[in-house]
Formats: sequence, C-alpha cells, structure tokens
Amino acid sequence: MVLGSRTMDSAEEEAQLGLDSDENSELSDDELQEAFAKGLLKPGMNVLVDKSKTFVNNVEGLKQCLADFRKDLPWVERLDLTNLPVQDVLSKVEGKVPNGEVNADNDFQREMFFYRQAQATVLDALPLLNKHGIATKRPDDYFAEMAKSDQQMQKIRKKLISKQMILDKSEKAKKLREQRKFGKKVQVEVIQKRQKEKKAMMTAVKKYQKGMTDKLDFLEGDQKGKDSSQGNKKVANKKGPNAKRKYKDQKFGFGGKKSGKKWNTKESFNDVSSFRAKVAHAKGGQGGKKGKGGKQNKRPGKSVRKKMKSRS
Repeated sequence: MVLGSRTMDSAEEEAQLGLDSDENSELSDDELQEAFAKGLLKPGMNVLVDKSKTFVNNVEGLKQCLADFRKDLPWVERLDLTNLPVQDVLSKVEGKVPNGEVNADNDFQREMFFYRQAQATVLDALPLLNKHGIATKRPDDYFAEMAKSDQQMQKIRKKLISKQMILDKSEKAKKLREQRKFGKKVQVEVIQKRQKEKKAMMTAVKKYQKGMTDKLDFLEGDQKGKDSSQGNKKVANKKGPNAKRKYKDQKFGFGGKKSGKKWNTKESFNDVSSFRAKVAHAKGGQGGKKGKGGKQNKRPGKSVRKKMKSRS
C-alpha cells in the first residue's frame, strides 16, 4: 500500500511537507505523525492507492548466496554442529521405550527434545573448542557488570528476606500447633488414666464393703509408693554423711548418738533381774513416804478432815 498525496491548499504546506503537487511520494509513519502533529494533514488529503506486487527473480543474488553457503571455511569460523539429541534418561528409568517421534503439539515433549539436543551439542562442542584453544571458562578475576542496579538488587533481597521470614513464622506456628495438640493429647490421656484408676479403686472398695472379696489389692498402690520413697531414703542414707558433716566431725569430734538413749530394746525388755515386786507394789511396810522419826505419814480421811475444819 502506498500513500498518495493530493493537491494541498497552499504552496507553503507543500513546501513544508517536502512534496510536489504533480508527484506522488512515499512518507514514513514518523513523518506522517510529525505532519499530523503540526496540523498540516487534513481529511481527504491522503488516499490509499493499491500498488501491484512486482515479482523479482534475482538469479545472480541467489547464486551468490549459494556460493557463500558452499564456502569451505574452518569450523572455528562457522561454529556449527548438527547432531541428534542425547538419550532420554527419564524414559529409560521409567521403563518407557522412546520411539524417536516428537509430538509438536506437546509443549513439554518438544521442549525436552530441544534440551536434550542442546546437551548433545555441548558435549560435542567442548572438545572441539578445547582442541582449537578457545577458552570455555571465565578466568578467576573476571568481572562483569550486572544488568540490574544495586538498588534493584536491594529491593529483590528485601523481598526474598521478607518471604523467608514469612515462611519461618509459618513453620514456627505450625510447630507450636503440633506441640499444643500433643500436649493436649498427653493431658487427656493422663486424666483418662486417673479416672480409670479411680473407678477401679471405687469398684474394689464397694466389693470389699459388700463382702464379695477379702483382698485389699487396691491399697497396694499407696504401699508401693511408700516403699519406693523409703527405698530412696535408704539409698540416700547409704551414701553416708556429706562433706560438711565430715568436716565438723573432724573438727569438733563425734559425740555419738544423743536421741533414743532411753528407748527400750529387746534385751532390756527381756531382762527382769532388777525387778522387785514388793517395791513395785509398796508391800512389807516399805511403801509410802515416811516423816520424822521413821513413822509413816498417813493422810486422814475425808470425815476426819471435815471435823478438823469445824473445830477450827
């Protein structure tokens, strides 16, 4: 399509547009936009004209291109490789037999074919590049300026850190919920166990009260607890005195056991050699208290005491 120009209103407009009134010229889109912005274009000034397509058979140009293709240049100048893709490892692991055909409508299969072909190209190109002395790795002191600015990278870094913090918070909340569930579960199990033991004990007590059984097995739990506590005390006593007690015994001496001296023992209980029945029961005129002159002080009776009071 060619834009043809008609006669304009004035010669000044034609001069500004760079057009002649008798000739048609082609204008680019930028020039037309500039002219429209200046107000030089008006409705009806430009008309679309159909131009027939001319077919050009440039035989010489085609031969020149063919000759360029046939030039026998070294591979370093061409860097072209034609090879098949590498073996599909995923299909081999899954036990599938690849048939070599690629479905063009399957995006995943098509992209995997390109990926495997690029792998094969790299495997063939690296030895050739090393053979021709072309470096394939960056030097240790290689410095390349990044396409993004430091400010943009800082924004990206902050965004990544915020995402990581959100993930950490969610993980912590998840762990706390799991711990609460576990703690609640343990608490419920303990309460149920206590209720079960209480129920069993009450049932055993009722049976004992009704005379259905004469066993007191339900009291063994408390006895076991006491035995275990006594056992722990005995173990603690077997360890002996602590360092502070030993130091005081060494400094002040060990006076022996003070408490429990007057406690009766099995030997003292069975020993009756010092027992005197007359003394114990106040027989033989030896009992009671004696006053002066060896006479026994006998308290007068109640009636005598009353008479003595009335006389006084």
